[in-house]
Amino acid sequence: MKGKSYTFFIASSATGGVRRVRVPFYALHVIAVLALVGGITILAGMGSYSRMLWKATNYNSLRREQDSLKKQYVELQGQVKDTNQRLTSLQSLAGEVAMAYGITRFHQTPFDLADAQVEPDSEFQESLDEFSYLAKNANAVSMSTGGVHLLPAAELSSLEVAPTLWPVVGRITGHFGERMDPFSGEGAFHAGLDIASHYGDEIRATADGEVTEVGRRTGYGRLIIIDHGFGVTTWYGHLSGFNVQPGMHVKAGDVIGYEGDSGRSTGPHLHYEVRIYNTPVNPWRYLRGINPNPTSTGD
Repeated sequence: MKGKSYTFFIASSATGGVRRVRVPFYALHVIAVLALVGGITILAGMGSYSRMLWKATNYNSLRREQDSLKKQYVELQGQVKDTNQRLTSLQSLAGEVAMAYGITRFHQTPFDLADAQVEPDSEFQESLDEFSYLAKNANAVSMSTGGVHLLPAAELSSLEVAPTLWPVVGRITGHFGERMDPFSGEGAFHAGLDIASHYGDEIRATADGEVTEVGRRTGYGRLIIIDHGFGVTTWYGHLSGFNVQPGMHVKAGDVIGYEGDSGRSTGPHLHYEVRIYNTPVNPWRYLRGINPNPTSTGD
């Protein structure tokens, strides 16, 4: 039995002839399937292209939004930096005012509530701490009905714990307070004095105390920290070498290290800080004697 087929008659308008074309039945099905597959493929390609255009548009939009957020972030960073600089300056001023006019109680609660209840164990520990405090600094405290108090800064400056010596003889190249940062070119708070002389010059302790840190710190380079009691510490940065170890007791004038340019420095000099309860204060209020005329160039 012959397979089914379709016959198509094609007439020519030019010659008037008629041509007969016979197409098997299965061939029409194959053509229909191919047409369907081709249509689906074309539609899928158009959909994929449309999605690609949509994603590209979204990507460009996100890039613009990201650039905008980056600019806002940089602006906020600048505002935060400026606020932190002002806060540091205010903290320093507050520390100096507190030492000049205020009297600090030996023990306070975290919120400075003098009437807070004290547990028996805490009271016992407080008594031991007060005894140790008095034994170490008996000549620098005064007793009153209010308890143990630090002496005002005017009297504190006359004691051995006051950092009154010059750590090195040289010219002042950077002052305490707000200044122009030599690296960034922006305003920055400078927490100490920069004293420049010669690379390798001896750096001396400015008061009696105990060496608490000898090592490297970001920005400071090679650093020595001395604890003088009463919350007073001195910091000696940008050193080229050390002459002390942590835990050593030093006297005013002892050689503790050597001038250098380690850390964030533009040249050989000493970065010298005085801190009271870790708040930087102006070293000028304690230094005695005569030093060469200061200038204001340097880090």
